[in-house]
Order: sequence, then C-alpha cells, then structure tokens
Amino acid sequence: MEITLELIVFAILALFICVNAVLAATTKRILRAATYLLFVLFGTAGLYFQLNYSFLGAVQLLIYAGGITVLYVFSILLTSSEGDKAPELKNYKFVAGLIGTLVSLGICLWVMLHHDFLPQHFEHGELNVRTIGHALMSADKYGYVLPFEVISVLLLACIVGGILIARKR
Repeated sequence: MEITLELIVFAILALFICVNAVLAATTKRILRAATYLLFVLFGTAGLYFQLNYSFLGAVQLLIYAGGITVLYVFSILLTSSEGDKAPELKNYKFVAGLIGTLVSLGICLWVMLHHDFLPQHFEHGELNVRTIGHALMSADKYGYVLPFEVISVLLLACIVGGILIARKR
C-alpha cells in the first residue's frame, strides 16, 4: 500500500477524533466533555472535506459543531452549577463498562476480519445541492420533513425544560 498525503491526513484526523472521543468520555468535568465533543465534530467535518463533500462538511460545522454544541453548553450551564464534577464511578460500573467495551471491540474486529470487503466503486464528489435539498424537504416516502420537524420540537422542549429546571433553583 502506497503512503499518500490523503492517507496521512486521514490518519491524523482519525487519531484526533479518537483521542478527543476518549477524552470526552473519560473526563469528569462536563464542560470539558462538551469541548472535546466539539473537537470530535470538527474532526468529522475534516473527514467530509477530505472526501470532497463540501456541503456535508459545511452542514457538520454549522449544525453539529456550532448549534448542537452551543445547545449542550447552554443546557449544562442552565441546569448545573459551575464546576460540577461527575460523581465517582463505582467499581462494578467501571468493570461493566470495560466488559461492554471489550465485547463491542471483539464484535467489531470479528466483523472486520470475516467480511470480504469488495472493491469500492466510490466516486469523490457530491450530489447536486438541488438534489440534496429536494430530498431533505420532500414529504415523499424518503423525505425528511417529518423527522426534521420532530427533532425541532424535541430540541425546543429540551430548551424549555432546561429553563424550567433552572428557574426552580
């Protein structure tokens, strides 16, 4: 296998995403976990840009890295006092999480080693933005208008719930 610049950039982005994901899952500070999650989302956008999916990369940056992370941070700040730490993890919960992680890793490795990956017929590039827009906003069988509206109502309910919890204190 030839080492190319694309492969080096992919390896750096993958390592960046993995390190920040582990830090987000293991840190005891909630705001630090949200910051590490933001870095994971930035790295994912970098992967989209590397695949020449500029539209998906821009959506990843604007919606997830921007909007969702701001929502997380504001909900954390509204519902908890500054400097809250996660409670200490009991030993049996740590062991259960470790066993679950190892089983999941074993399943992933088994699937990867026993699957015949066929040559990809993947073309770099992206669909026409008009096609993506029609697919997202259509009410047809494979349209995404209803899930988009349901998620909008869910996020609004989360914001209102966070404000109500913060006002009770």
